[in-house]
Amino acid sequence: MNFEWLGEYGRMMVLGVMTTLQLLLIAGTLGFALAVLVGFGRLSRQPFIAWLSLSFTNLIRGTPLLVQIYVMYYGVGSLFVSFPLLRDSWLWPYLREGFWYVALALTLSVAGYVGEVIKGGLRGVPKGELEAARALGMPRLLMIRRIWLPRAIFILLPTLAGESVMLLKSTALASTVAVMDALGVANLIRNQTFLTYEPLLVMALIYLLLAMLIERLFKRLEMRLPVRNAF
Repeated sequence: MNFEWLGEYGRMMVLGVMTTLQLLLIAGTLGFALAVLVGFGRLSRQPFIAWLSLSFTNLIRGTPLLVQIYVMYYGVGSLFVSFPLLRDSWLWPYLREGFWYVALALTLSVAGYVGEVIKGGLRGVPKGELEAARALGMPRLLMIRRIWLPRAIFILLPTLAGESVMLLKSTALASTVAVMDALGVANLIRNQTFLTYEPLLVMALIYLLLAMLIERLFKRLEMRLPVRNAF
């Protein structure tokens, strides 16, 4: 095994890992926020909202993520090129970068999958706690913010940890549209050094360490949340 290339390509690998982490944080944060809306939408008593949320989750969960990335990058991205006003605007430096299309596709993917998870968590909150809040005259939005959603999230923390690890591994698809994430850098190093396994082994180790770190962070969060002993 030859790892002498690490000295020359070490900085490039760090930048690739940073890109992966940026995708993870952007898609994880925005996707979770959208997933909360989807989860509540799935439980809505309004037929149109419930149907719209169900259609969204079926579309996202029923199509491959790679296809979604291609649609965003080659479809939506090509559509933007046909608008001269966009090409001349301050948005163009962002619209021509594959990074943002991948981030959008990952965000929607998180919203679709985690939205269904949150729906299950919301249903798992004991009805007695919600009825007690209503009996005390607590407004619905306050009840959601202080009781219903925090309790559901606490119930779902192990599942959310797994979804976060899955999101980390999904970021590797960014390399398919020329985004220099961790896997993209590994493939570039393989092409330039003609080494088949070593760059992939190093990146596999990095992904493993990041996955373990995510699991550890969620475990610590589960132990520290005040909701744990609040009811």
